[in-house]
Amino acid sequence: MINVNINPSWNAVLADEFNKSYFNKLTNRLRIEYNSNRIYPHPTKIFNAFNLTPFNKVKVVIIGQDPYHGENQAHGLCFSVNNGAKIPPSLNNIFKELKSDLNISLPNSGNLSSWAEQGVLMLNSVLTVRSGVANSHKKIGWEIFTENVIHIISSKLSNIVFILWGRQAQKKIKIINTNKHLILKSVHPSPLSAYNGFFGCKHFSQCNAYLKKFNNEEIDWSLR
Repeated sequence: MINVNINPSWNAVLADEFNKSYFNKLTNRLRIEYNSNRIYPHPTKIFNAFNLTPFNKVKVVIIGQDPYHGENQAHGLCFSVNNGAKIPPSLNNIFKELKSDLNISLPNSGNLSSWAEQGVLMLNSVLTVRSGVANSHKKIGWEIFTENVIHIISSKLSNIVFILWGRQAQKKIKIINTNKHLILKSVHPSPLSAYNGFFGCKHFSQCNAYLKKFNNEEIDWSLR
């Protein structure tokens, strides 16, 4: 097994997951993958989203697909890249929408850690990927794990904002209690689809309005 280095608040609610047979198979597969291929992110960053956003601090969940598969990009947060990495096209479109929605200046870095530290769980559906091969770790067990994470958040917490961009993310609606959470959905921010409904969605301002309504501190979406 790989070592699961995860914030204690998450360990308390996910301990049963880590003992399930699918997770043991997943970690055994990952041990082989990391020993024989170049895998992203670095193993210490696999659970970075959980470590930057403790369970009891979650206010917003943004759901991505699998990590970036280029060098020095993925660091465990969906859509986010390491400092110094070129900003990917989808993330650049996210920044454009931020500028339009909240008049936030376009940042120089694509590192979204400051969002995570404020309570935005930046959760990919699949947490690892082989270098240069998108979706290479699809259906090895990660989807079971992350769907269970979403279900636990939905059932145990209240008034969470789930931001679902694209059809893959929107498949998760079935495991979210829409009576006690806000769902914001649009097409994916990819250049292939952004002009079909992502631009102008105003999800960032809608998110903050909902948080304020329930007396939660709003997210400072600006990046420095």
